[in-house]
Amino acid sequence: MANSAFLNKLDSACRANRSLLCVGLDPDLGRVAVADIVEFNLAIIEATSDIVCAYKPNLAFFEALGLDGFLALEATLKAIPPNILTIGDGKRGDIGSTSAAYAKALFNVWGFDAATVSPYLGHDSVEPFLAHKDKGVFLLCRTSNPGGRDFQDLTLLDGNPLFEHVANLAGEWNVAGNAGLVVGATRPEELGRVRELCPDMPILIPGIGAQGGDLEASVRLGATADGRRAIINASRSVLYASSDPKDFADAARQAALELREGINQVLESEGKGWS
Repeated sequence: MANSAFLNKLDSACRANRSLLCVGLDPDLGRVAVADIVEFNLAIIEATSDIVCAYKPNLAFFEALGLDGFLALEATLKAIPPNILTIGDGKRGDIGSTSAAYAKALFNVWGFDAATVSPYLGHDSVEPFLAHKDKGVFLLCRTSNPGGRDFQDLTLLDGNPLFEHVANLAGEWNVAGNAGLVVGATRPEELGRVRELCPDMPILIPGIGAQGGDLEASVRLGATADGRRAIINASRSVLYASSDPKDFADAARQAALELREGINQVLESEGKGWS
């Protein structure tokens, strides 16, 4: 199967910046170093855009601000360099007609390169997203939150856990080569299993930093055989590395640089560096 436009952009962004790092843009008004979240986001982007492969705006933090939040999201997306992947993190998913509207909003209106999608309403809820063949669709598989085990670890009649069934279905649905999975860094054994089931599929890996995910294990177990297509996301640990309005962007850059270096050290140790 040929690479989709989404995969080509992802691979290109990773190569250009020698990076598997994604920065999540979660502008929490209670924590941002400056009151204007557009100013905050633009400073973060300017400080880190040469060391990341993707940005992942979390839509909830923008939606919570009403119209001002939507205007902030618009300004934020305009500031992201066009060669860097954008992931709309809204975890959408509903009956087919509603999913079609969600997909249109995320891909056609906002212009995201990819989106996070819940697969738990089944194939007809996911297909409207996958139908946008040049866009990426990251299906929730094994999430990083503690409550993820309430459903995702349930054993099915075939003896396998539900999250493995999701991974297998994603492989079946990946006709256009634009599907991916979300697997948390807090569950490295499950991450390794998902990579076994989906050897070439991109995996978005949240949970590094504030959630305590294992960076080394996430890179080693989450990357493909050639050390690619693991998108290691960090949000709070980068965004809020400093609360000082004078140096928050510099602190964010330093935190992001340290993460990229940590990721690349793991790749180098396994002979999968960027040279």
